[in-house]
Amino acid sequence: MSLDLIATGIILLTVLFVLKITKVQNRIVQKVLDWFPAILFAYVIPASFTHLFHWDLSKVYLHDLSRHWIIPVTLLAVMSALPIKKLAIVGVRPIILFVVGSLLIATLPVFLVSISSSISGDSDQLFFEMEYWKGLVPIVGGWIGGSTSQLILKELAETPENLFLSVLVLDNILVNIWTILMFQFIKKGDSLSKTIGISDIIPANLEQNQSNSAKKIRPIFIIGIFLLLASGTFFLQLSFLYLVISLSIIGLLLGNIIPSWNTEFSLKLGGICIVLVMAILGLKLDFSNLTLPFTFIGIVLCWLILHFVGMLLVAKTLNLNLIWVPIASMANLGGISTAPAVTAAYRKDLMPHAVLLAILSMVTGTAWGMFTIYLFQMIS
Repeated sequence: MSLDLIATGIILLTVLFVLKITKVQNRIVQKVLDWFPAILFAYVIPASFTHLFHWDLSKVYLHDLSRHWIIPVTLLAVMSALPIKKLAIVGVRPIILFVVGSLLIATLPVFLVSISSSISGDSDQLFFEMEYWKGLVPIVGGWIGGSTSQLILKELAETPENLFLSVLVLDNILVNIWTILMFQFIKKGDSLSKTIGISDIIPANLEQNQSNSAKKIRPIFIIGIFLLLASGTFFLQLSFLYLVISLSIIGLLLGNIIPSWNTEFSLKLGGICIVLVMAILGLKLDFSNLTLPFTFIGIVLCWLILHFVGMLLVAKTLNLNLIWVPIASMANLGGISTAPAVTAAYRKDLMPHAVLLAILSMVTGTAWGMFTIYLFQMIS
């Protein structure tokens, strides 16, 4: 049996399981889902199969299918469910929080390496004489800008291949653990905000209100429109960044210009597509071949934790609902796929806002990484 068929079977089983378990009305199941949201199984189930049977499913055709077809349809579906007048919720304060998160990601590794090197000569040798700092730069690109920025910064920093491969594995592990934690945190954001004295409230009912008597476009026609637009962008061979931006704009126009647009169906379709995208991403999880010094791993762990602590402090200073911390953090670290997925665990109508922050992340990732290179070169 080919790996493509195996991967397809795993994805179908995973998506069906995730969609099914959300409808189970069992107290025990609901308790489990309170800690481990159903959508997160989309990550874990494919990874469990690949780990258990030692399959390498990182290069199957589903990844190209996801990038060129499923993600475009997801973007169109999610963004067409966002009324333009509601974009105001992504106001100045959430954007400030997001930018501070990016700034922390770009500067903390330099700060932590400087402290570590001043304390230990071995650390100084590791990061500067052996040039392990060059392994930290692609992490900045991968976290903020995604894989494209990661590869560009690898070349700019001249990161050795063996170090880069180990960094990719570490990055993969940490981002997925972080995603699990953010799934849980976002559901407690409102209560934690009240606990620490934040009065900011996320407005309810952000979905586009339509008259019940208005005749809505049938779902089959909406799917047809999405597939037609996705095929158009596929043949245009746009870069992934331009693809994301253009489809997001088109989605916004569809949902706001057409009076009979079926917003409810678009949001539901977007949620299903996100489960599918996450399941396909889960096929790439690989926890083997991680060979990095403990000091390097420790620096990255501190880096991640301080990034989050810093965002919490900024949210408190701005009196901003803590719901925005995991959304902004995942827009920085997870990007266009996981940011709306984490947001969906709290409220699906906020998914488009997470997408907008993720787009901002993609646009700025390479620039932040170049800033990190500059800082490292200043202290080396």
